Amino acid sequence: METATDIVREDLDLLCRMLAEELPQLAGKQLLITGGAGFLGYYLVQTATHFNRSASSAGRIGVTVFDNFSRGMPAWLVPLRDAGEVTVVTHDLRAPLPAPMEEFSYIIHGASIASPTYYRVDPIGTMDGNINGLRNLLDYALVQKVKGRPVEGFLFFSSSEIYGDPDAANIPTPETYRGFVSCTGPRACYDEAKRFGETLCVNFAKQHGIPVKVARPFNNYGPGLKITDGRLIPDFARDIFAGRDIVMLSDGSPTRTFCYSADSVQGYYKILVRGRPGEAYNIGTETPEISVGALAETLVGLGRTLSGYPGKVVRGQSADTDYLVDNPNRRCPVIAKARDELGYGPQVPLKEGLRRALVWYSGNREGEEK
Repeated sequence: METATDIVREDLDLLCRMLAEELPQLAGKQLLITGGAGFLGYYLVQTATHFNRSASSAGRIGVTVFDNFSRGMPAWLVPLRDAGEVTVVTHDLRAPLPAPMEEFSYIIHGASIASPTYYRVDPIGTMDGNINGLRNLLDYALVQKVKGRPVEGFLFFSSSEIYGDPDAANIPTPETYRGFVSCTGPRACYDEAKRFGETLCVNFAKQHGIPVKVARPFNNYGPGLKITDGRLIPDFARDIFAGRDIVMLSDGSPTRTFCYSADSVQGYYKILVRGRPGEAYNIGTETPEISVGALAETLVGLGRTLSGYPGKVVRGQSADTDYLVDNPNRRCPVIAKARDELGYGPQVPLKEGLRRALVWYSGNREGEEK
């Protein structure tokens, strides 16, 4: 029977194949991943270490993770740290960077709370991590350039949330859409911080020649996304493995496209290495655009097949009155820019990705809630 470990190994093999041209460009260089203990860090870090295991000592990627570990040290990172495959630094990106800083050739800034359940608890901290942390790293890149040791690639994680709730004429949504976003609503701390972060990136690229690029993720899911994260798919998986009905806290009509984590991380490395400075790229899938209700029913069916899940989908209501405020009705990207410029192409169909996610959750049923 397929296990969570099997899924991760298969995904990492797939990632190294899809990044056969990009990963060798990082060989022998130092890569910093901030927020590397989080969801996207799960495959960003392990893709590099997986690549290293078949590389010569001189051809390996040096991987350093900065994280404040606010939700604990993940079990997967400990053996990589203990074996010396990853340098782990406990650091909160809202504070000044540690001194002295190692010379990094590549930087991925992913340190941010991304789940509305958690970022609305600390809106100011959410803004500080995205804005002040980013500014500190951009200033570091500028200093390195002045020293004659320039950063070769810099990736900032923005979000599809910067588009807000687009009108029908702008769905699927291209990077040129400017957004319809509240600057004061319950999600604004995250949405507006990402928007301002993009402005910083564009202007550091134009004014100072820093090779910073921007990723706009669209509803990523899969291995690495803790079952306690508070977003749709882990919440539904939690219900399935608890053997209780899936409780849907809406009418199920909002639609999304969902991108499996291996497919999304493929895109992020391609942006880091190939993307144009000052440019943003949508990373996600264009099809299928599926309703939340249909997603829940698909997971019910997969749960029955995989583990004999006895439950069903029921309607509920959140005790949080702001739960659905500013929640977009539809979210679907245009990915032509990433496909044409970077060679990006999602490989894992939705139903297969959901199956793989459930297999992974079957071996990862616990997660810190703090």
